[in-house]
Amino acid sequence: MNTVLIVDDDVEIRDVIHVYLRNEGYHVIEAADGEEALNAIKTTSIQLVILDVMMPRMDGIKACLKIREISNTPIIMLSAKEEDIDKITGLTTGADDYMIKPFNPLELLARVKAQLRRQSLIGKEESNSLILIKDLVIDKIKHSVKLKGNEISLTPLEFAILVLLASHPGQVYSADNIYESVWKEPYRYSDNTVMVHIGNLRDKLEEFPRNPQYIKTVWGVGYKID
Repeated sequence: MNTVLIVDDDVEIRDVIHVYLRNEGYHVIEAADGEEALNAIKTTSIQLVILDVMMPRMDGIKACLKIREISNTPIIMLSAKEEDIDKITGLTTGADDYMIKPFNPLELLARVKAQLRRQSLIGKEESNSLILIKDLVIDKIKHSVKLKGNEISLTPLEFAILVLLASHPGQVYSADNIYESVWKEPYRYSDNTVMVHIGNLRDKLEEFPRNPQYIKTVWGVGYKID
């Protein structure tokens, strides 16, 4: 269940938003100012924040900046003044969306759903970008490879070959398959191009390249990663 934090010093506004969110199945917690909001975020798993701009003690702009120091949780800001909207966009506080008071609760609910859906997709993309094999961590988005926590420097072609094999564990790829998948052109003649790159990868990844633990040779067929 997604938890939404409502931050507003107006109790009636909090109550209205609370009812709409609760009726949609969200778990809702409330805060009356920025300081209470920060305390809640530090102690509770929160998936979205609805944050008013004009509040006592710590206003929404300062609170947004503080939240962004510790969390990427989506933030929808509420404002009763046009100039506050200008401050939000001008200061680049990190809000994901905003609405001007008075607002339609159904529209706010739609924006909450949109932000949570977007955050869910981002989370899936980040999760799908990582490949973990023993002590090897491959990040497809960052184009990085770490072995036992140490960064391994690979060429673009070496990285592409590694991702291809690691993305299909157990599947054997011939030199022809690897060449056509990575170089994106037909494999018209036999040479040692793929074998050389495999050798370079093993030199960088394997403690004992002649007895590889990651990229293994299936004699007469090709290469695979288990």
